[in-house]
Amino acid sequence: MTPRPRARLRDRRTLGATVLLWSSLAAPSVRAEPVQTVVELFTSQGCGACRAADPVMRDLSRQPGVIALTLPVTYWDYLGWKDTLGLRPLNERQRAYARGRGARQVFTPQVVVDGTGFAVGSDRAALERLLRDAGQRGGLPVPVRSEMRGDRIQVEVGAAAEARTDLRGDVWLVPVLRSRAIPIQGGENGGRIATYINVVRGLLRLGSWTGQPARFDVPNIQAEIGDADSWVVLLQAAADGRPGRIIGAAKGPGL
Repeated sequence: MTPRPRARLRDRRTLGATVLLWSSLAAPSVRAEPVQTVVELFTSQGCGACRAADPVMRDLSRQPGVIALTLPVTYWDYLGWKDTLGLRPLNERQRAYARGRGARQVFTPQVVVDGTGFAVGSDRAALERLLRDAGQRGGLPVPVRSEMRGDRIQVEVGAAAEARTDLRGDVWLVPVLRSRAIPIQGGENGGRIATYINVVRGLLRLGSWTGQPARFDVPNIQAEIGDADSWVVLLQAAADGRPGRIIGAAKGPGL
């Protein structure tokens, strides 16, 4: 099937939320640099329009203060190629974003900026506007740091500013595969190569954050899933079980 230069839509379906546990991650002790913006790309190896979004994410990943994440979904697998990196919990994350903004459909490639800004993943101009808007808001308001010490990953979340005592959220540890090239042998992208950065390999909720300083401690044996070789920490507001604004984040080693 010939790739089409537009985002691919998908009707919303309800799936049970799934949390993936992960085991040992061998990485050096590092402290993550400050993060100002988080960009999530929902994509699929079976989506012909998605390949145009891959270089956009690679460019974003090189920008200081930006976390660029690739989230492969599975709902296009029936088109003739099963996404080799796709995870059903990422389908549900995207659908939860859609429900939160009253949208009836999800599509690929879609970018979500800081949990609140939405655009087609290959639309650089729209993405730049969202990034400018995020910068004008002053970036992520809550400091987050992560560090590996011995056989533990320690996560530290700061306090909300006095003017924002209403902030509440959940802390997530997200294992990522920093880079992967996938030869696609069927479907709309048959014969092409998808080159991904910072591929999400799972989601682990560490706990709640109530606006006060908090620390979370994760054994290394729970810090790896599949071929993940780093991680990201997200502090994200939530309402009625749906993800809201990302209010803090930290990078793991090598990101």
